[in-house]
Amino acid sequence: MQIPHDTRGALDVVVALVNTAAEADQPDGLADIGSLREFVREYKISDVGDLGARDLAGVRAVRGKFAQIFGAPHTRAAAGLINELVATAGTTPQLTNHDGYDWHVHYFAPGASLGDHLAADGGMALAFIVVSGEEERLRRCEAPDCRRAFVDLSRNRSRRYCDSRTCGNRLHVAAYRARRKEADAAPSEQEEVVHGGEQQQGADHP
Repeated sequence: MQIPHDTRGALDVVVALVNTAAEADQPDGLADIGSLREFVREYKISDVGDLGARDLAGVRAVRGKFAQIFGAPHTRAAAGLINELVATAGTTPQLTNHDGYDWHVHYFAPGASLGDHLAADGGMALAFIVVSGEEERLRRCEAPDCRRAFVDLSRNRSRRYCDSRTCGNRLHVAAYRARRKEADAAPSEQEEVVHGGEQQQGADHP
C-alpha cells in the first residue's frame, strides 16, 4: 500500500498517541505536561508553542477519539467519527516544506492548539485510509495480553500483532512448544495402547 510520507508520519503519531493510554500493565503515557512535551519531541511535532494543562486535556480527548476509530464496528461508523473529529479541529490545508521535508500538506490551522493540530492531521490521515478502502488495516494486537493499536501495512493485510512487545514472537514460540509437547506425548500414548493390547492378549491365552 502506497502512503505519502506526511500521511505515514501522521498515522505513526496517531498510533503512538492511542498507545499512551493506560492499560492493566502500564500507566498513562501522558500523565503530566512533562510526558506530553516528551511525546512532542519524540515524534517531532512542529508548530507547537508552550504547553499547559489545557493542552494535556485536549490531547487526551483526541486520543480517546482516535481509539474509538480503531474500535469502530464498520466503515460508516469510522467515517462518522473522523468527520466529527476533523470538523471540531477546524482544518486549514496548507502546503509546507519545513525541516528538510519535501512539500507536503498540513491540515491544522495556524496557531491551532496541540489537540486540534493532532486531530486535523491525524484525522485526515485516517480519512485517507478509509477513502482507500483500507479501514480494516486499523487494528489492535491479537495477543491475549495486549491491545495495542497498529496500522497493518503488510501487502496481504495479514499482520495480527503489534511490534512493540514482540507479541508475535512470543505466541509463535508458545505455539511451537505446544506442538512439540503434543508430538512428544503421542508416541508414549501409542506405546501404552500397544502394550495394553499385548497384556490383554496374554491374559486371554495363558
